[in-house]
Amino acid sequence: MKTLKYLIFIILIIVIGLAIYIGVQPNSYEVARSRNIEAPAAVIYDNVIDYKNWAAWSSWVEKDPDLKITYPEQTRGVGGSYSWEDKDGVGTMKTLAVVVNESIEQEMQFADFAPSKVNWSFTPQESGKTEVSWKMSSDNVPFMLKAFSVMSGGFDNMMGPDFERGLEKLDSLIVESMKKYEITIEGIKEYGGGFYLYKTTNADNSNISQKMAENYGSLMMYIGANTIQMAGMPLTVYHDMKAEDGTVIMSNGIPVTEKIDVAAGSDIQCGYIPKTKVLKTVLLGDYKNLQKAWKQANTHMAENNLVPSDVKPFEIYTNDPGQFPNPANWRTEILIPIKDQ
Repeated sequence: MKTLKYLIFIILIIVIGLAIYIGVQPNSYEVARSRNIEAPAAVIYDNVIDYKNWAAWSSWVEKDPDLKITYPEQTRGVGGSYSWEDKDGVGTMKTLAVVVNESIEQEMQFADFAPSKVNWSFTPQESGKTEVSWKMSSDNVPFMLKAFSVMSGGFDNMMGPDFERGLEKLDSLIVESMKKYEITIEGIKEYGGGFYLYKTTNADNSNISQKMAENYGSLMMYIGANTIQMAGMPLTVYHDMKAEDGTVIMSNGIPVTEKIDVAAGSDIQCGYIPKTKVLKTVLLGDYKNLQKAWKQANTHMAENNLVPSDVKPFEIYTNDPGQFPNPANWRTEILIPIKDQ
């Protein structure tokens, strides 16, 4: 009997000691993880700012596929929220403030615990990658949450691996989303024609993007300086294309409403594309896939006995990459003028 009393006494001392140890633990915590992702900050921000995207990369959903998620009418931006329920209780997350493409401030409420602050930051790096930082913190940690933390080896050990796995999955999802592309042969159409200002240069696969950027920059400066009205999205006319070595002779142009008299000796000229029938092919995706789109277009030409006309083939970039940061959303029309059959 005495032995039992001593045993109970020892257990009681252990319990009291453990309770005291838990009680004196800090009333605050902070868990943070970062990862460099090879994508523009705007693309990553666009995914994180909408809670409907979270299930695809959440480590908690990965560990508990039966977790029940509920979405309200607004899930994106300030005021956006969502909630979930699992065996441990009900949680909610709400967005409080944002700096577009730079940071997100959120509040998480789980069960009866005090709310925690959640912060994201998206910092572009010189390498072209974006440092994504994800942090959760609280200054009012209840006893039970301290107890969970102690049993798990601390808050960082308890939650850090989930943050790491979430960022790892987000990285993979973002990078794969940027690789998506779709090529559609839309068939024979009629191009209305028109004037365009242009600069001509030669290029290859290693410098074509740089030369295009330089040419369009010069054209926009010229248009602005001379108060010229634009009549459409940028285009590129191909005078010569050699698929075997990736070299081209091209004119990068911007449509204008009328013929422009350019000063003699200028490297900017005014050209005209006549009204003509074309085979229209559309690429939705990164410009890196244009060679594949041209190959499909030329294959379609051959298989359907379509004969190119004397008018040079051209591309039109129908949306602005500055407004569509994910390359998967860039839209290019490939137009190959054809002879009447």
